[in-house]
Amino acid sequence: VHIYSIGYMSQDPHLPRFMCYLSLFTFFMLMLVTADNFVQMFFGWEGVGLASYLLINFWFTRLQASKASIKAMLVNRVGDFGLALGIMAIFSVFKTSDFSIVFACAPYLATKSLVFCNLEFHAFTCISLLLFIGAVGKSAQLGLHTWLPDAMEGPTPVSALIHAATMVTAGVFMIARCSPLFEYAPKALLVVSFLGAMTCFFAATTGVVQNDLKRVIAYSTASQLGYM
Repeated sequence: VHIYSIGYMSQDPHLPRFMCYLSLFTFFMLMLVTADNFVQMFFGWEGVGLASYLLINFWFTRLQASKASIKAMLVNRVGDFGLALGIMAIFSVFKTSDFSIVFACAPYLATKSLVFCNLEFHAFTCISLLLFIGAVGKSAQLGLHTWLPDAMEGPTPVSALIHAATMVTAGVFMIARCSPLFEYAPKALLVVSFLGAMTCFFAATTGVVQNDLKRVIAYSTASQLGYM
């Protein structure tokens, strides 16, 4: 994407700024993928959201680009709030945020409960659902999918980076990374399966009737992510 951007953006006077944003996005994405604890993963997760805002809003003089970037930022904040609560719940149950310790202790704490407002909830189900809310926002699943088609307002290399390669697959990666926790939350797995199937069907049918080719690609991406 970096190499393609050199040629694509060669006539743009703000090429250095664009390459800086692109490199920042790549840095945060690598931080997310290489994290060995939930805190580092959360920093990478938030950084990717910030860098995506800067990239979508690269042509900030365009009204549509500004609107799309703010929309992407706000919708992702909803998901990020769920992820933050999920990480707090993990810390309250396991007293650590390290992946290896959390996954090793998971079988022994599978029946543990969380108490909130004098109500008792199954800890792993709550944690899994909160983490899934984070994934729904980032991977543009049904309910929090509205930012993805509008995010096409950025330059084409941004669309390639956000829609195809990295950002939208972060939610799928996070659920795969936390699969040892989801194994002990069958109800959460049902919710994940149902929402994924609904997104897969809804996004595919919506994409069929779109006129703009970029929006067709966006809905196709959301559909494939639901399938994943």
